[in-house]
Amino acid sequence: MPIEYLPLLVPAPLALAAVAGFFVRGTRPRRFVLFAECAAVLSGLAALAMLGGAFAAVWGPAAGSLSGSGGRFAGLDAVSLAMLVLVAFIGWVVVRFSRTYLDGEQRQGVFTGWLCFSLTAVMLLVSAGHLGQLFLAWVATSLGLQRLLLFYPARLPARRAAHKEFLPARAGDVALGMACLILLHAYGTGDIHAILAAARSGEGGPLAAFAAALLGVAAALKSAQFPAHGWLTEVMETPTPVSALLHAGIINGGGFLLVRFADVMLLAPGVMAALVLLGGFTALFGSLVMLTQPTVKTSLAWSTVAQMGFMIFECGLGLFSLALLHILAHSLYKAHSFLASGGAVERIAAFKRPGPVAIPNARAVGRAFLAAFGLYVLIGFSFGFHHKSPQAIAVGTILILGVAYMLAQGFASAAPRALTWRTALYAIASSLAYFGLQMIMTALTASTLPPVPQAGALEWVLIVLAVGSFGAIAVVQAMFPLWAHHPAALGLYVHLSNGLYANAVFDRLMASWRRKLS
Repeated sequence: MPIEYLPLLVPAPLALAAVAGFFVRGTRPRRFVLFAECAAVLSGLAALAMLGGAFAAVWGPAAGSLSGSGGRFAGLDAVSLAMLVLVAFIGWVVVRFSRTYLDGEQRQGVFTGWLCFSLTAVMLLVSAGHLGQLFLAWVATSLGLQRLLLFYPARLPARRAAHKEFLPARAGDVALGMACLILLHAYGTGDIHAILAAARSGEGGPLAAFAAALLGVAAALKSAQFPAHGWLTEVMETPTPVSALLHAGIINGGGFLLVRFADVMLLAPGVMAALVLLGGFTALFGSLVMLTQPTVKTSLAWSTVAQMGFMIFECGLGLFSLALLHILAHSLYKAHSFLASGGAVERIAAFKRPGPVAIPNARAVGRAFLAAFGLYVLIGFSFGFHHKSPQAIAVGTILILGVAYMLAQGFASAAPRALTWRTALYAIASSLAYFGLQMIMTALTASTLPPVPQAGALEWVLIVLAVGSFGAIAVVQAMFPLWAHHPAALGLYVHLSNGLYANAVFDRLMASWRRKLS
């Protein structure tokens, strides 16, 4: 086998399991689900072997290696390797979890088959070295998700969620297809690494900028950005493994697309600015609505909306290595959160509050923010602020605003001393993790991803706007318990719990479009 086709060995076991699953019938196909789990293990081992055998690919594509630019499927660099291992690991966990979760279901075999199909498509997507493979895998990923969303076809909410995902997904497919055709015309090749190398040298002109705009549209639709976020918050009628599977390169596929074509995106500063505004607004919107949701899984879904917005926001600022780190970290903890959501409900139901609720007053909130920023500056200088771009410092500042929100709970007068110390340790750990992991990821992707662009006037305006917006929301969130019983606060709570009715407006627009098309 030619060396450039070796990446196909990773999804091959899952592809075989997917084909077999479509012919499995019965309520307990134990042999098949065991076969599917073994296939997931084999794919994971193949991904790890690829990571070990092609360690040089972490430092960027080079001719003659597994990531050589001449092969049609030569896509193994730091980005694709990291995503391939992530998808393989989460895929194995989800397949294993489904084996027990769906035991006794009439269509367990078919579900497992579509699960393996979706994982195969994502692996082909993240390892693509050619525009053709990238586009076909992108479409296949969405089609596999559609079948999983409709596992319970008799449930009206499940059909509604699937339909709401279908229209934005097809629009995203069209946008990506057009972007691929334009890139093919602009650079005269479908090889992704050749396109990126030419884009890094400044080639492409207006056609590349137009392609970047279409890539941004495709990414925003794939990652459920406002206002096309509604379907993600309505997937609760599908089996829990589907919610976890989303984080194996499906819902965060938009972020991967932007990171993959980072060099092309930097040729369109206007598109990058639009991504900052869209992603930042989606992150703020999703985080506020999340706090008002009464159920665990719905709250987690809104949290994913917010996290996907922040991922797009990071890409818009040119922090592509940080966005890749965000994809990896968020995928792991959120997939675990969904799979463990049932146990979390049981633990909360059995929890007995030991004393009064710790509600921070204005003084505690002020102390928390001062302490958080002081800690951030201290740790930042120890890592070397002068090596950081303004964009990275701004994102770190936004992160520390979230830490300040946690510290406010610990600084409340009714808070037990253990809570105060615990929140302080969280603050220190968060700051150290941000600077440390960012430094590691930047080093690993130095020759694969472009450096952060120099901040100009437009970037500074966006940075100030973003930090100011996130700061204001952080203060409001920390102070909200003090105003919770005010009539205006109660009204705001009701509106936020309904997602400011954006989803209802989107539903009406879709219904209107369907009537016009029919």
